[in-house]
Amino acid sequence: MSYILEGSTGPWEIVVGLEVHCQVISKSKLFSGASTKFGNEPNSNVSLVDAAMPGMLPVVNAECVRQAVKTGLGLKAKINKESVFARKNYFYADLPQGYQISQFDKPIVGEGTIILDMPDGSTKSVGIERLHLEQDAGKSMHDQDPKYSHIDLNRSGVALMEIVSMPDIRSPEEAGAYLTKLRAIVRYLGTCDGNMNEGSMRCDANVSVRRPGEGFGTRCEIKNVNSIRFVMQAIEIEAKRQIEVIEGGGEIQQETRLYDQRLGETRSMRSKEMAHDYRYFPDPDLLPLVFDDAFISEIEKELPELPDEKKARFMRENGLSAYDAGVLVAEKEKADYYEVVAKGRDGKLAANWVITNLFGALNKAEVGIADSPVTAENLGKLIDLISDDTISGRIAKDVFEIMIETGGDPEKIVEEKGLKQITDTGAIETAIDEVIAANPDKVEEIRAGKDKMLGWFVGQVMKSTGGKANPGMVNKLLRDKILG
Repeated sequence: MSYILEGSTGPWEIVVGLEVHCQVISKSKLFSGASTKFGNEPNSNVSLVDAAMPGMLPVVNAECVRQAVKTGLGLKAKINKESVFARKNYFYADLPQGYQISQFDKPIVGEGTIILDMPDGSTKSVGIERLHLEQDAGKSMHDQDPKYSHIDLNRSGVALMEIVSMPDIRSPEEAGAYLTKLRAIVRYLGTCDGNMNEGSMRCDANVSVRRPGEGFGTRCEIKNVNSIRFVMQAIEIEAKRQIEVIEGGGEIQQETRLYDQRLGETRSMRSKEMAHDYRYFPDPDLLPLVFDDAFISEIEKELPELPDEKKARFMRENGLSAYDAGVLVAEKEKADYYEVVAKGRDGKLAANWVITNLFGALNKAEVGIADSPVTAENLGKLIDLISDDTISGRIAKDVFEIMIETGGDPEKIVEEKGLKQITDTGAIETAIDEVIAANPDKVEEIRAGKDKMLGWFVGQVMKSTGGKANPGMVNKLLRDKILG
């Protein structure tokens, strides 16, 4: 179902394209040997090339090229065997060269596709227009001194992959699903860590509105949004602003805007320059980037199993629903954890315990899967204890609570606390006889056809055995004794 915003004059549709800057995982920068380590002292990761000292020449980092090709393959995109680095000319205080080395009309990666996993279990394809390599700028800091702005060039020259989507996104939810999936893919590939809070994945959103079925409207670009939640908020707020302007008789100006999450509004930064204003031209210091099929094939051999393939395998091998499989593959660490729990066990039961019990407890404690107090091995052992009737499902929940608190081994917890399920028919029969003797009137009700009372008897027997009796056995023995 399409996402429609109701204006005062009728329905409107949102059209969104996203430009995502992903910082390449590499030890050194795109054109210099300076370190890319995050959090170092300001201006300590700077070579003479990054500082744009006269006569310094860039040398392309082969690892960054490999990482870009790997990402392109992960996006099922066309790899261009010849690409060109261009100079994008603009002046800014944190851009020492006075230009950014980027790629313009000949990027390293062409068109591809991302499959979105929507919350209702449906999927949607979003086209990728291109992926190009470029160097990052430095960082201006305006809060260090009352009179001066400070410049930190640590980020200057760091390799970025700019991944540009087609304008195929139609709602804030789809934008959120796109960023979640893209982040999962680059993390699975090991080409970007996807940490938006550290600035290693940043997003610009191009937003426009139109009447359903009509041509595209004028777009505004919202710059540098640093969380998936804020991107979703910014799209909705900007779309509503545009609808208000158009319905009030105004026109949308193509411009760059900033999203202020505290005030919940977007505001104008500058009118949008067209691409030719940047005076792009091939960088005279860098030859065209040319490689062959053998280079691509080598990288292809290193590709891991990606989220879509893993999801299909979980559904096929473990009988999982599309939704459950999608939740598990959303992060590589979660998928890896589940695989350990499910190995040699009932895949659906393992998924239920991981998604409902474990993820529920971790969310409550605001802890990530990497810091889970319950190891995958121990959760697997707990499932084994249920499967072989050592404990009941109800007791398992109590054991799990202790595991979350202590990180303990479920076998030891069951042993120490005496929680083993009673499967001795003699002991269960004794408990049943006591409950029957104490409630002759209810026995008669069952014999008179009130089958629902059986559940009450099961509950009483379970209560008297501290929840340790095997519920299946209790049910069968009760029927035999009461109904003969």
